Amino acid sequence: MENSALIIVDVQNDFCEGGSLPVQNASKIIPQINKVRKYFKNVIFTQDWHPKNHVSFKTNHPNHKQLSQMEKQNLWPVHCVQNTYGAQLHKDIQIKNGDHFVLKGRNSKYDSYSGFGCKEDKTNLHEILKTLNVNTIYVGGLAFDYCVLFTVLDAIKLGYQVNVLRDCTQAIDTENAKTKIDSYFQETRRQDSSILEDSLQILTSYALEE
Repeated sequence: MENSALIIVDVQNDFCEGGSLPVQNASKIIPQINKVRKYFKNVIFTQDWHPKNHVSFKTNHPNHKQLSQMEKQNLWPVHCVQNTYGAQLHKDIQIKNGDHFVLKGRNSKYDSYSGFGCKEDKTNLHEILKTLNVNTIYVGGLAFDYCVLFTVLDAIKLGYQVNVLRDCTQAIDTENAKTKIDSYFQETRRQDSSILEDSLQILTSYALEE
């Protein structure tokens, strides 16, 4: 698929069954991801790559009980620490020569879910996509309602046409994930009227076979 890329977000051991921060049924999406990657010349994997003292780790906030409810919600168990087993991509994910890898969350002071990083700690994802002359991206991975969601929103803001492969992703809150991504997308459009309704499509991988 010319001018397109498949972005697989954070299918790492700590987010899969047996990890420190597992998404329910995470490994079930792996065979589907492996199946659809054959349609893409450009495949990019993102990985959380946190230092041990990362701001998002609850253990780095000994007085976390005194934090506000919002601050508490943004704290997590230790996960995806740099150069550990938990940060590695799941062993069943198909990796080929020529694939690209984007490491995110490397700065201990800043937390972000997006594969593009945050303003204070950007990744090289946008530069990779520009170098590959990509204007349309397809996204899967973990988790649909967190890192996939915010990767999608940042991609839309940067002008990409975005397609979420729903059968290649899994949510933490499966019942409310679709509502969450819809509401965030509409808020993004409200803030930027140049963003079109069809900038985001949620479909299944079977659409690639048509």
